[in-house]
Amino acid sequence: KVFERCELARTLKELGLDGYKGVSLANWLCLTKWESSYNTKATNYNPGSESTDYGIFQINSKWWCDDGKTPNAVDGCHVACSELMENNIDKAVTCAKQIVREQGITAWVAWKSHCRGHDVSSYVEGCTL
Repeated sequence: KVFERCELARTLKELGLDGYKGVSLANWLCLTKWESSYNTKATNYNPGSESTDYGIFQINSKWWCDDGKTPNAVDGCHVACSELMENNIDKAVTCAKQIVREQGITAWVAWKSHCRGHDVSSYVEGCTL
């Protein structure tokens, strides 16, 4: 599923991400825009670690989810990577919360590259929240 921007903003707010660990809703929108273009089915293979990033938050199979093929995987969120690509993003959000609790928002490279230090208010502009 490819979310429309304001639809995703509303969904993330309903699931408790607005202000979670001090991260604003606009920052989560910026992160998901640059990680996956709001697409729950996004995947990206990392040849160096032989791991894959999954779903709207691009959660990595080396550390956070189990895809059955990543060497020495940790599965920190105790979730199948395939579950992070469901249209229902509840499990993906639960895992993203764990990542931000343990590592902070800087765990996401796209956030550091595209969102940190930028005015991200436009990501929620015009949305009825």
